[in-house]
Amino acid sequence: MTGSSARKLRRSGSNLLAGRALPAFLFPFTWQELSQSGQFDLERYLLVGGLPKAYLEQNPHEYLYAYIDTYLKEEIFAEALVRNLANYSRFLEQAAFSSGHIINFTKIAQDAQLAPNTVRDYYQILEDTLLGFSVQPWTKSKTRKAVSTAKFYFFDVGIMQALNQIQHLPLTGEIFGRALEHFIAQEIRAYLSYSRRREALTFWRTKHHQEVDFIIGDDVAIEVKGSKRVSDRDHAGLKVLGEEKTWKRRIVVSLDPHKMSFDSGIEHLFWQDFMEQLWQGKIA
Repeated sequence: MTGSSARKLRRSGSNLLAGRALPAFLFPFTWQELSQSGQFDLERYLLVGGLPKAYLEQNPHEYLYAYIDTYLKEEIFAEALVRNLANYSRFLEQAAFSSGHIINFTKIAQDAQLAPNTVRDYYQILEDTLLGFSVQPWTKSKTRKAVSTAKFYFFDVGIMQALNQIQHLPLTGEIFGRALEHFIAQEIRAYLSYSRRREALTFWRTKHHQEVDFIIGDDVAIEVKGSKRVSDRDHAGLKVLGEEKTWKRRIVVSLDPHKMSFDSGIEHLFWQDFMEQLWQGKIA
């Protein structure tokens, strides 16, 4: 069951044969699936995402824009999940622009000319219809006050790019870094689901803006950098987080091909090496 059907089932009180069925989720193409057939291209994936018709066909942007118009907008409206299509369309634009960031309901409401409660409802619709997911904050800090608001990601990086009307991806800079982080989030989420791992995917940020992109369970902390050269200057958040507890692994994932380990316990992994270890069950 997908899309608006998932929301109907959830809201109607259906027990989905409790005790006789297991929930399962199907994700866009993963790195593992595409790399096994020799078809994975990082730049293409970060631009058009992993929906099969977008990734494999010649005109991915045409398909992605059609998907946005017919499903993200028209079908959600037709199912009476939103009452005003123009309002919802403005919200989608702001949600895409803010994807990967901590949700600021007030700012998004102002930019989209909506009430904050309406924005909250729209985010809930995206999660209920499986169009996006939230990454909750890791709040077990003992010495530093952590934020309590979640980050939000669309279920596919290509959808986010299309909503932001990005058709060409620069190989450096903020847009590339955001896309790489989004891709890593998708992969970790898919791996945890497909392998039936119960660890939560969270992130950490303090009130003083010290931050680590992802935490798997309570053992693995991951910082994503969209650059080809990383150094111990990129360890700030991981170092501070290391003062909170003992970690199994603290990893910087980047485009830097040089694998390194430091006395602090922090390690550098090339993004492809990280993927291999992730899907082999060696990360978490």
